Amino acid sequence: MSHLKGEGNPPGEASPNSKTLVLTVCAAAIGGTFQYGYNISIINSPTGFIQTFINDTYTKRWGKSLETSHITLFWTFIVSAFPLGGLLGALLAGPMAVRFGRKNSLLLNNSFLFAAAVLVLLCRTASSFEMIAVARFLVGINSGVSMNVQPMYFGESAPKHLRGAVAFSSAVFTAFGILSGQVVGLTVVLGTEALWPYLLASNMLPGLIQLLTLPWFPESPSYLLIDRGDREACARALERLRGGASPTLEMREILAEQGKHPQPGPGPSAKTPWSLLKDPDLRPQLRTVAWASGAMMLCGNDCIYFYASSIFLQAGVPPDKIQYAVIGTGASELTASVLSNFLIERVGRKRLLVGGYVLMSCWTVVFTVALTLQRRGVEGTAYLGTVCVLAYILSFGSGPAGVTGILPAEIFDQAARPAAYMVAGSLMWISLFLVGMLFPSIVGSLGSFCFLPFLVVCLLSAVFLGLSFPETKGKNLVEITAAFAKKNGREPAEGPHASGDLPE
Repeated sequence: MSHLKGEGNPPGEASPNSKTLVLTVCAAAIGGTFQYGYNISIINSPTGFIQTFINDTYTKRWGKSLETSHITLFWTFIVSAFPLGGLLGALLAGPMAVRFGRKNSLLLNNSFLFAAAVLVLLCRTASSFEMIAVARFLVGINSGVSMNVQPMYFGESAPKHLRGAVAFSSAVFTAFGILSGQVVGLTVVLGTEALWPYLLASNMLPGLIQLLTLPWFPESPSYLLIDRGDREACARALERLRGGASPTLEMREILAEQGKHPQPGPGPSAKTPWSLLKDPDLRPQLRTVAWASGAMMLCGNDCIYFYASSIFLQAGVPPDKIQYAVIGTGASELTASVLSNFLIERVGRKRLLVGGYVLMSCWTVVFTVALTLQRRGVEGTAYLGTVCVLAYILSFGSGPAGVTGILPAEIFDQAARPAAYMVAGSLMWISLFLVGMLFPSIVGSLGSFCFLPFLVVCLLSAVFLGLSFPETKGKNLVEITAAFAKKNGREPAEGPHASGDLPE
């Protein structure tokens, strides 16, 4: 992450010796998007143990066993509690970010996580599988808040020339969380029948690390200046985040993007999702964010983590090797995210986003062919299917996984940004819930062609985003807004800083 330390940066924006920004990113992300990835992956390993626990608990209560279909139904409910909680968290994220600030919202968010861990640790003592569902719902709330607030915090804290790389680090930590959860879920670690409650409760540790570290780092400078009107606090935050560089120019840029004269005082009132939807000047940006957010989940990548074992079994991987193939999925996304983190400020957002969906479309076709040939008894196609799954995840991690989270922070102003994240987050979690519920039925009904619906999503996303999304690399908000207006045949909004000039 050397490019986050200020190497080759423009004068006056950040010092080469500044490490505060890097440490802030780590402290926020370890209890933020890391938790989202970690909690997606840890539920896969103990699937069989939890299903046995459900049946044993039901038998103990009612004196009879559950049918397999009913066990699957209860299990699906537990899995679906996570995205339902995420939806509520996404709705809470905007008001929390406005009321408490970006940093404090992330800190308060850990309360949901600790409550969930207590429920999981007590579920066997209480003989209650319902406690697992409630715990997953609370963990979902935690992930829903962090998935929205953390990219907002990063986008507002990073200098313009590093904004994409810093914001993309959210995807890096998500992938790191996925891989960490897969490793901790191995049978040689916590993935055993005796230890699975401790596996599900192990997310307490990253939350504790965040509680001990994040309070030492600055709040978002944009939040301090625009929402709270605290010029001195903003200046101090910028000085720390930029390694002592003068904050004057950047403070002027923050206010110029809002079209405000740089005088202290409370900022503009935050938009609500409804007022954002009614604003015709922001509809092109909102359409882009809404499509990208929905497609990020509807593309099917997270299905691989929820149902990784069954997918690899379908692809013909021997049962005793599946847990290692599952780790390969997390390693693939982490590798792609780290690589793209270095490339995003060189290649740009649009190429990574659209290119990722194009590659995913290609690998979906190859995977479908591999599954079809495998069912016809063609040798070697099982391993081809595994390679396709890993390549699909690599393609997802190289663009859609990280760029999607950056978009609301880059293309909306301070007043609209929390509402934009609420809309984007809600669509993401609704889409994840639908895909998680429907994917087992899709596999049952389509068989070898189970990934074709995702092919349609990827192709449409590549076309739509390629046509509607202008490149945002290195541009300020005024320039980005003008680019969206030009793309959609509208005149750029007139204002005191429509030209992008800074106030004196």
